[in-house]
Amino acid sequence: MAAAAATASGALGALQASRARLVAAWCAQLGLGLGLPGSVTSTRAGPAMWAQGWAPAAGGAVLRRGYSSEVNAENELRVRYLEEENRGIVVLGINRAHAKNAISKNLIKMLSKAVDALKSDKKVRTIIVRSEVPGVFCAGADLKERVKMHSSEVGPFVSKIRAVVNDIANLPVPTIAAIDGLALGGGLELALACDVRVAASCAKMGLVETKLAIIPGAGGTQRLPRAIGMSLAKELIFSARVLDGQEAKAIGLISHVLEQNKEGDAAYRKALDLAREFLPQGPVAMRVAKLAINQGMEVDLVTGLAIEEACYAQTIPTKDRLEGLLAFKEKRPPRYKGE
Repeated sequence: MAAAAATASGALGALQASRARLVAAWCAQLGLGLGLPGSVTSTRAGPAMWAQGWAPAAGGAVLRRGYSSEVNAENELRVRYLEEENRGIVVLGINRAHAKNAISKNLIKMLSKAVDALKSDKKVRTIIVRSEVPGVFCAGADLKERVKMHSSEVGPFVSKIRAVVNDIANLPVPTIAAIDGLALGGGLELALACDVRVAASCAKMGLVETKLAIIPGAGGTQRLPRAIGMSLAKELIFSARVLDGQEAKAIGLISHVLEQNKEGDAAYRKALDLAREFLPQGPVAMRVAKLAINQGMEVDLVTGLAIEEACYAQTIPTKDRLEGLLAFKEKRPPRYKGE
């Protein structure tokens, strides 16, 4: 029995060591900037992207709500690179007022292009996902479009939604969902893919798919239990219950709840405050910390600690780490460059 135990222990140690080597190799492959490969590398869109409705703008400093008004109102997704003291913050604004921001083929296409560009842009420090339509975050799937689909089209389309939501979850920088209104079905799944969620007290959110004799298909059955626990997640999905902001805060679904303001953007303003808190921190450290947390939560503690060790090692040779130590010594704010 002792020999068997020793063999099992050795096998476990070998497995853990193997996992640690894989994590270290992955981190090394990502490089110190930890940028992920994407099909779009420019930090600003060219004319072709403008024509397709993917419209980055450099607003943020000129208007109180933090974005430029020089964007075609018909764009269903507005991508804004904020400037001045907000430089490094990018806002993804969903703008399908006629459909309560419901997820359509076109919106998924634009989200996919935007995420591909953002995940390889090392100047991006934090991403906020919000609605530009008052009273709604995202009402879920566009059922008017869905009802026109042949049954053979539904599965592949839901797979595409799931893939884009996963890409958002895997963005290398912190992401914040600002829920200022309705977030149902796929809308809540989109928010669950973000690292932090904030909501107005009047917001309504829930995974309501069972009412339509289907189940959440963009990660909801997996991310909701991880956020609030299995038993409560089952209860909410089985009942298709809709919660307000206060109820969502009480169960840990969101991090902050705000009384809505007259502009209807209380959650967005809180998200912007949080993003500003993130900005002064070391860029490499932020990316590696997210990686360590996300990967570590999916494994046992011993393997998670090995992941942390491998990720920590990525910060040691960086110029940012040396700058942080020097700034501490000189009692001044650090000047990080993400190197």
